[in-house]
Amino acid sequence: MTRQPHRVVVLVLEGAKPLDVGIPAQVFTKRASMPYEVRVCGVAPGLVTGGDGLSYYVAEGLEALAAADTIFVPGYRNPAIVETPPAVVEALRAAHARGARLAAISTGAFALAATGLLDGKRATTHWHYTEALARMHPSIHVDENVLFVDEGDVLTSAGAASGVDLCLHLVRRDHGVALSNTVARRLVAAPYRSGGQAQYVPRSVPEPLGDLFAATREWAIGRLDEPLTVASLARHARVSPRTFSRRFVEDTGYTPMQWVLRARVDVARELLERSDLGVEQIADRVGLGTGSNLRLHFQRILGTSPSEYRRTFVRPAA
Repeated sequence: MTRQPHRVVVLVLEGAKPLDVGIPAQVFTKRASMPYEVRVCGVAPGLVTGGDGLSYYVAEGLEALAAADTIFVPGYRNPAIVETPPAVVEALRAAHARGARLAAISTGAFALAATGLLDGKRATTHWHYTEALARMHPSIHVDENVLFVDEGDVLTSAGAASGVDLCLHLVRRDHGVALSNTVARRLVAAPYRSGGQAQYVPRSVPEPLGDLFAATREWAIGRLDEPLTVASLARHARVSPRTFSRRFVEDTGYTPMQWVLRARVDVARELLERSDLGVEQIADRVGLGTGSNLRLHFQRILGTSPSEYRRTFVRPAA
């Protein structure tokens, strides 16, 4: 039996930002490798005036939300001034009650906040608007220092580029790291940035240093089966271990060794999906030594076991 593709609907509101609209539409675009289909709607069919001098023609109105599995609300201009239309609030509430997953990019979080579905939960938005969101909705725990927040069936992200991270996170959550990495390569995007990573670097970092750190991360990914230490990473980056550790945290949101551990678990995920290797073999390949060590870190980071992960994300042969 053919499996029904996951239906993603992008809700374009007045003042919608072009990049925010385009990100989910492009990430979840229907193609042979993607078990998704995308539709775009507005409050009503017709022309929607967007931000940055662009407008959008949408063929469907809010009725499209009734068939959605995931609904994206892109960011829009003047969110602290523009009231979310009551019809949008009711349609989002109804979709959520039916079981749809709601996700906001940037200031789209204000529309989700208007539904009350974020009350008592963590959420984020573009750093420029976090104070306004917290002031207007004091029952929401607004976190200004993360790229995205996953509250299960309601998700929010920061500025436009973090929308890519949120979309890749959902692909990874739905279908595993292999498909997420495939999408990232298609987009020429970083395959994994943690939702806990800071929205922006708190102080300026010289560009050559940033280039060196990117090269060092790539160098480390190719050597996960070898002993990696802060000293060896710093040596490759040509800075002192102290400087490397401090600026690595600023750049990624993790200490160097936390990042290495997560990289090892991430590669282990892909090997579980794409190979028949046993847990002990995978642990050796990614530098975690033993199967018990892999299981320990897998449980701590992902909340599941390697065997359960493999059962979830490996499709049986047709």
